[in-house]
Amino acid sequence: MSVRVEKNGPVTTVILHRPEIRNAVDAGTAQALADAFRAFDADPDARVGVLYGDAGTFCAGADLKAVSEGRLLRLEPDGDGPMGPSRLRLSKPVVAAISGHAVAGGLELALWCDLRVAEEDAVLGVFCRRWGVPLIDGGTVRLPRLIGLSRALDLILTGRAVSAAEALGMGLVNRVVPKGEARAAAEALAAQVAAFPQACMNADRTSAYAQADLSFEDAMRQEFEGGVEVLQTESIPGATRFAKGAGRHGQFD
Repeated sequence: MSVRVEKNGPVTTVILHRPEIRNAVDAGTAQALADAFRAFDADPDARVGVLYGDAGTFCAGADLKAVSEGRLLRLEPDGDGPMGPSRLRLSKPVVAAISGHAVAGGLELALWCDLRVAEEDAVLGVFCRRWGVPLIDGGTVRLPRLIGLSRALDLILTGRAVSAAEALGMGLVNRVVPKGEARAAAEALAAQVAAFPQACMNADRTSAYAQADLSFEDAMRQEFEGGVEVLQTESIPGATRFAKGAGRHGQFD
């Protein structure tokens, strides 16, 4: 089984397991990844996802051997992306747990996630530059939005390797942890995020993503409209509970 799913309370971990080819993705694996994340998004008990590459590698990209043998990835403009979930817009956050290499299409999968936790010896990069394979799973879209055009072009044009320390400095990853601890750290971060009031958090997440495609005025309006809905459904009852348990200075005794 190239993809398996493990659940621990509100955290769902999707595990890529093709260690013999450094978790490279073929068509069947891409479909399994997309299906796993659709199921996660539809699960009312699941709050935050984790994407993890087993056996010391996050993902080395597309399975080029399978491609050379005629077993092509899905190459359609609509629906799932070649690497699987790269076009999905989930209603819940996902954290990437990066060990070893997250390169080429593997980097694009990491960019698809909301947050990235990398081990100290992890390597990221647009390694497909070396083989004449383009970024077609959102790499040229998400990378500039995440780290800025200048830094993105440095990675896209050169295909160079980026260390975890440099990736942290440029905002490509959010946390760096000791070797062997990416999954545990990502799942702990996911559990922390899962503990917050979810309607409020996900409304803010949705607004943060949507604003990039809107004018300032429209972005402010959609933020306000989404926020007001949460105020009426989650925040006011929460404030009432807080007031009942708070001391004189608004803090819990």
